[in-house]
Amino acid sequence: MATSLADILDNFVKNHDNRQLLVVPLAILAVSLLILLVSFVNSGSPVILGMDFQGGTQISIETADSPAVLEKMYSSYPLTDIRQAGSRVIMQFGVMDNDQQQQLETDVTGHYSNVQIQHIGPTYGKNLQIQAIQAICISFIGMSIVVFLIFRTLIPSLAVILSAFSDIVIAVAFMRVAGIELSLGTLAALLMLIGYSVDSDILLTNRVIKRRGTVDEKVSRAMHTGITMTTTTLAALAVMYLVSTFSYLVIPSFTQITLLSQISIVLIAGLFADMMNTWLLNTGILRWYVMKPEFRGRYNR
Repeated sequence: MATSLADILDNFVKNHDNRQLLVVPLAILAVSLLILLVSFVNSGSPVILGMDFQGGTQISIETADSPAVLEKMYSSYPLTDIRQAGSRVIMQFGVMDNDQQQQLETDVTGHYSNVQIQHIGPTYGKNLQIQAIQAICISFIGMSIVVFLIFRTLIPSLAVILSAFSDIVIAVAFMRVAGIELSLGTLAALLMLIGYSVDSDILLTNRVIKRRGTVDEKVSRAMHTGITMTTTTLAALAVMYLVSTFSYLVIPSFTQITLLSQISIVLIAGLFADMMNTWLLNTGILRWYVMKPEFRGRYNR
């Protein structure tokens, strides 16, 4: 699969000029930015904030009652999500005052046994929001410094950074459209995506700038290696998503592992974006740069 996909992409890149390679990735990046902007204007946040970042209460109970029954039973509370996970039902509530919080906990523990309650205050959630923004900014700054130190050339380094930025933006826009909340798990996935993106982009840039051969030959060799790496990772993530999301349908005693499910689906979306950005966007910029008259003898030999 990896070889055939690499061959298809290789032929596509060779048969299209640099401007044509840039059109699709830049258009998708623009649409993604528009989605995040509209979300920010409408809700005050570019993504749907999970309980980790806005506060709330999560209650897990072992019961034979269906989610529909529980939803009706607790409709007077700010119920934001309810789902079945094996023999348990997980309910998530928005921020409540202390009296309503205590009333809810008393109501649930009075009706059910084996109750698990997790509460996050709104102040703590806002602090986590700030820390999340800081973590992403620090990761990007650190990545940018490393890239500039490796290549010491402006345009190729900026191409790597642009590709990584586009990967993150597209992944976050996918989360918004798919209704995936920003949680500590999905934040970790976004941070991991920066590493995956830079890995493939550095592979391409290093081959084109520092290896001998024609530009097309170097891009082709890098593409076959990079696509093999990415598709291998995608296969592993697909298995992780299926097992963590749907295993309880096969074995009822298993529960849905929401954290792993969210991490895997965000990474899958981000890696598909990375294949596009690396082998179309970054390749188009690099090929234009190294084929400039003053560099043809330096990089195309």
